[in-house]
Amino acid sequence: MDTGRLVRMANQIATFFASQPGGRGAEETAAHLRAFWDPRMREALFAHLDAGGEGLSPLAREAAERLRHPA
Repeated sequence: MDTGRLVRMANQIATFFASQPGGRGAEETAAHLRAFWDPRMREALFAHLDAGGEGLSPLAREAAERLRHPA
């Protein structure tokens, strides 16, 4: 997986959901990643988080953590 591309996509998704009303950006971003990203993409995102998560926006990082550890 191209980590740079995954980071860019996760940030774009997070930016979209951040602009939606309701203040549920991280939750909605995590739901989108769960529904539409292939398991290999999610695992690559988790590996990137484990390596420091460079380049991820705060909202994308929070969404990835929620996806990895659902409440």
